[in-house]
Amino acid sequence: MTAHAAVATPRTASRLGAAGDPGALPSPSGVALALMRLAAKETVTTREYAALIQHDPALTGRLLQIANSPAIAPRRPVVAVSDAVMVLGFAAVRQIALALSVLEANRSGRCEAFDYTGYWSAALARALAAQMLAARARAVAPEEAFACALLADIGRLALASVHPQRYTEIITAAGAGTASECDAEREAFGIDHDALTIELLAEWGLPDVMLEALRLLARIGAVPSVDESRAARYAHQLALASEMARYCTAGFAARHTALEAMVPRARAHLLDAAALDDFVAELSVQWRDWGQLLQVDTGDVPCPTAVQAQISADRTAAVSLPGLRILVVDDDLLLLARLRKDLEAAGHHVRTCTDGEQALRQMLEEQPPQIVITDWQMEPMDGIALCRALRATTFGQRIYVIMLTAADTEDALVTALEAGADDFVVKPLSRRVLEARVRAASRIIHLGEQILCEAAEQQRKAADLAIANRRLELSVRTDALTGLPNRRYVIERLDGEWNAVRRHKRPLSVIMCDADYFKDINDRHGHASGDVALSHLAGVLRNTVRASDIVARYGGEEFLILCPATTLTQARNLAERVRAAVQLEQPPDLALRRPLTVSLGVATSEADTRHWESLVAQADEALYHAKKCGRNRVSTFAETP
Repeated sequence: MTAHAAVATPRTASRLGAAGDPGALPSPSGVALALMRLAAKETVTTREYAALIQHDPALTGRLLQIANSPAIAPRRPVVAVSDAVMVLGFAAVRQIALALSVLEANRSGRCEAFDYTGYWSAALARALAAQMLAARARAVAPEEAFACALLADIGRLALASVHPQRYTEIITAAGAGTASECDAEREAFGIDHDALTIELLAEWGLPDVMLEALRLLARIGAVPSVDESRAARYAHQLALASEMARYCTAGFAARHTALEAMVPRARAHLLDAAALDDFVAELSVQWRDWGQLLQVDTGDVPCPTAVQAQISADRTAAVSLPGLRILVVDDDLLLLARLRKDLEAAGHHVRTCTDGEQALRQMLEEQPPQIVITDWQMEPMDGIALCRALRATTFGQRIYVIMLTAADTEDALVTALEAGADDFVVKPLSRRVLEARVRAASRIIHLGEQILCEAAEQQRKAADLAIANRRLELSVRTDALTGLPNRRYVIERLDGEWNAVRRHKRPLSVIMCDADYFKDINDRHGHASGDVALSHLAGVLRNTVRASDIVARYGGEEFLILCPATTLTQARNLAERVRAAVQLEQPPDLALRRPLTVSLGVATSEADTRHWESLVAQADEALYHAKKCGRNRVSTFAETP
């Protein structure tokens, strides 16, 4: 990270400064800023990091909690700051400190329409979900996933901070369905909140893989491929984490919509109904605990299976029962009472409100109606504004709206229909006409519900097929014993990485790792014990390599670690770290005659390396040299005779 990253984003400030307050941009401060400056030094020690962090007791407590969280799963409890820095790594500590300092400094602001409490509540849920997903399938380190996801929508906060009045107008207009929020942002500021997020995070020094994931976020599909890049895999995790955050923070009506968007993505990450329930339950606990720690509002999160059952029951009832859920909105209390009596007499379930704002709030907090019958002229929100607000929401697009008005002109009809009304009834009301309009609406609603049920079933079948195909694809490329990628997969990745080596002239390193005296384990303890030893060894390798590395079972007791963009010195250091970890962490359930150790051979691509096969052969030769020199050691190809 360069030194300029530690100051307050000069390039972004200049872009947003016109008619605004560039000094209000969210930026790192305090210990976070000092950590970023410390990172500019050529050499920095764990002791320096720990000493700086200890100046902030709140940050100290939060880092220790992250280091001890289930997503990180340390080998022993972390009680010292220096240990937390070692467990998390310098980069992760910087990113976490950055994220938490931005949160602390921006809990409230001057933008009246911006929901600061809801923003940070959703950001925390997204961060925890991303951390848990990264722990399940490591695209980036879990602690780095937390920091990036916490700041993944920082562009909104920046616009609210620099241009509070103008952004209030944009949020209000977008909420009423009159404009696209991103289009309005680009027109007003020359940049939208998504692009601004990436600019800010780039200037704060977040890794390129995370910035690329944010760029990919809007373009990725629902089902990730095993061949996708780290950035794409993290983008998929971030997309699911965002859906989970939306589910956690949604009201009654929006939660149904959020669940329908979340379930297909969850299946794509191999979270079936039971696994998703468990995941959300754990997320709910962490969200509540972290909310208390960071003083961020949280709430109870219902079980997805229970919400899905309610959705299915609602749809079944909508198809099979003649009575509809109807909301009548009018400021004429006598008319309101009369309409309620007439509609209930026809077998419908009726609720009433006296203005558009009250109606919209009720629909967000409770089960939404199937029909809204609304008057045009009301205060403070009239029927036209209510109509537009409904059409701007996902759940509101399915509601049938009948507009009531005393105006019977052609212009009034056009205005109502363009605002999103489905039908138009002129006052004074005829009971027979209104009942006929409701019956017509009922036929359309029931037909729509049947189509939705059929579409949901087709979507479920398609998602199940996609997941089955992905499971098959994974099984073909995964070693059954260790759960690591197998030889076939790593050879395919070597092909792809070798193309990147030739195209971008970047180094590629390969580490061959072989268990020492493994035949002795099989002979003395049996092949079942040998399988236990291999599974244990695979777990140590998986937990020790970096997020960008690929560790695979190459055959028998031999493993291959693929290290993209890694120099010989870096690869040798990684190999030494792996060797030390294997020697330290012995299989707990095996009484072996000698400790389980490994020998490792390292090779790095050179200008004259013709193909990846030559690179693997060099690593294999280095491994043979390590074995010959006494085992439990690291050797590079350059050290071989």
